[in-house]
Parts: sequence; C-alpha cells; structure tokens
Amino acid sequence: MSGADRITEGRLALGSFIRSQRNLANLSLRELARRTELSNPYLSQLERGLHEPSVRVLKALAGALNVSAETLLAQAGLLEDRTEEPAGSAAVAVETAVRADPYLTNGQKQALLAVYRSYQAESTHGGHDRTEVRAPATTRGSGAGRSRAGGRTGTGD
Repeated sequence: MSGADRITEGRLALGSFIRSQRNLANLSLRELARRTELSNPYLSQLERGLHEPSVRVLKALAGALNVSAETLLAQAGLLEDRTEEPAGSAAVAVETAVRADPYLTNGQKQALLAVYRSYQAESTHGGHDRTEVRAPATTRGSGAGRSRAGGRTGTGD
C-alpha cells in the first residue's frame, strides 16, 4: 500500500469514527458545528475523509464529543503506539460501549468516562502494573452459613 493510500485510508477511518461518535452522542452535524465553532460543510467533509484535520480541530471535536483527545489523535494516526495493542483500541472500545449503553444517563456516562480516563492516565503515567489489580476482599459473613444452593444451613429459618 502506498503512502497516499494509507493517508486516505486513515482519513476515511477517522471520518467514520467522528460520525459514529457524533451519532452515539445524538448530535446533529449542525449542533456539532456549533459546539466546535467549525462550519457544517467542513465537518461533513471531515466525516467523509476529504480533509485531514489539524490538532486544534481534533481537540475541539474531542471536547464536543466527550472523547479523549488522545483517542482522536490515535484514530487520526498522530500518536505512536506506546504498547503492543493497536493505538487506543481498548480505550475506544470501552468509551464506545459506555456511550452506547441505553441504561445510563448522560451524566452517568460522563462520570464513568472521567473515572476511566483518570485510571488510564494513572496507569500510563504512574507506571502501575496491570497485573496488580485484584478482586476486592470479601466482607465478614458474606458467604458464611450458606450452602452451595444459596439457602441457609443449620438452624431452622
């Protein structure tokens, strides 16, 4: 694949990602334009892969779509992989799943995403090993006195 083909493919993928995030956020093109202070035609062209946006435009889109700037930069191919995973693929999947959940309010989605991003930043910058994560300890009596079937044992209930 030539360099020009990769650039075109990257712009198409970014445009598709922007459109999908806009749709998940239930925003019209006009509303996204208003929030980003970009024109409707320019946003439409971005979504169709006709332009390569600047970092300033990507940051404006990230803010309006409630997506991390790092995620959009990775989608645009402007960030180098820091791990063996595809650039931001796990983060994109988590953020997309949270935004698509019909049982969460917008406020709950924003809170979950903020917590998720803070944990990402902590593990990325703090050097924490992901293998250190353990299930929380059970509280006293949480399973005591219960049979495998879940009923009480011993004294007559």
